[in-house]
Amino acid sequence: MNLSLISYLVYSLVFVFGLAVGSFLNCVIYRLEKNESFLKGRSYCPHCKHILGWKDLIPVFSFLILKGKCRYCHQKISLQYPLVELSTAIIFLFIWLKFYAIAQNFNLFFYLIISCFLILIFVYDLKHYIIPDKIIYPAILIAFLYNILYSYFILRTSYFILNSIYSALGAAGFFLLIFLISKGKWLGFGDVKLAFFMGFFLGFPNILVALFFAFFSGAIIGIGLIISGKKTLKSEVPFGPFLVVGTFIALFFSQSIINWYLSLFLL
Repeated sequence: MNLSLISYLVYSLVFVFGLAVGSFLNCVIYRLEKNESFLKGRSYCPHCKHILGWKDLIPVFSFLILKGKCRYCHQKISLQYPLVELSTAIIFLFIWLKFYAIAQNFNLFFYLIISCFLILIFVYDLKHYIIPDKIIYPAILIAFLYNILYSYFILRTSYFILNSIYSALGAAGFFLLIFLISKGKWLGFGDVKLAFFMGFFLGFPNILVALFFAFFSGAIIGIGLIISGKKTLKSEVPFGPFLVVGTFIALFFSQSIINWYLSLFLL
């Protein structure tokens, strides 16, 4: 079989796997809100509570076939469902292309897991203006354990874990200062925890890239919402989604961005 054909087949499988995981993440997001277990119980329509069959649960395709409506009560299905499924599939494919290609299999599975936590944070904070401890604390614990294993069993040096700790404390300290000065008006304490996780996950200098793009994109979107009249200066806007976007940008493109930035001083 042609090597390129095998590669495309693998990419397709990764994409389909991402769609399936995205469907599961939608379930987690909904059941977290309802304080229900996402490990047991069959999926059901949030409107009529009818148990969904397998043909209702095919990622993206069921949404398209049903024209965005429940098969049983005909209520509209939120666009969140196909968007999360597609986003997860695309992110999984990006991670596979970046880390499997350079034989970083140990990193590959870690980043796939962490990307799920980031997607959960993005959607949940966007919808409910809160970052649940049930998401952020396990993410921090996994990042901590990974960094210890990677430092002492792969790299065999303490530099990596120390870099992560200092980055986490620095990012969280910066956000904690903003939180205290604004008395929680500019950002929530969940953002402080998320910044701590980002520092652990990305390390230095990648955390700087993530924070720059988070604040930059947040400012652009915020100004756009104010100009369009959808928000005012006193309106609450969740910052978690911007931090998540900044994290993904840093994960995939930080080295290229840093190299480009440094090249400006070498001209």
